[in-house]
Amino acid sequence: MKIGDIAQATGISRDTLRFYEKRGLLTARRSGNGYRDYPPEAVQWLTYIRTAQSLGFTLAEIEADLPLLADPGGSPEAIRAALRTKLGEIDRRIEGLAALRADLAARLDDAGDCPLRPAAGAATMNDAVAPRSGTGS
Repeated sequence: MKIGDIAQATGISRDTLRFYEKRGLLTARRSGNGYRDYPPEAVQWLTYIRTAQSLGFTLAEIEADLPLLADPGGSPEAIRAALRTKLGEIDRRIEGLAALRADLAARLDDAGDCPLRPAAGAATMNDAVAPRSGTGS
């Protein structure tokens, strides 16, 4: 398949296809005139990459697990393990965002003069800065 055909079949731009090829996520043969020629199974592979991305996997993660992901039907338990790991990461991010949201809401509700003052008991930037010595050095 030529690059235009695969772009149309997948809805992925030619530039993105070239980018994937440069990163090693996609391979193409070169015809005599230098045109890229993708195998028909590249459509399924690209769909798989896009699905993994929509589930929160980065291209770096897809690249790192390329042997695992290259054969989606070959190791469903390994793929399920990767999905469980990603789910745990997302749960931790949600917990962090919920804590951040609660802090922001509390600061908005605080009647104090400046919502950016450190909360009671919180370390300040001054606590993190070492005192200067009086030597002038």
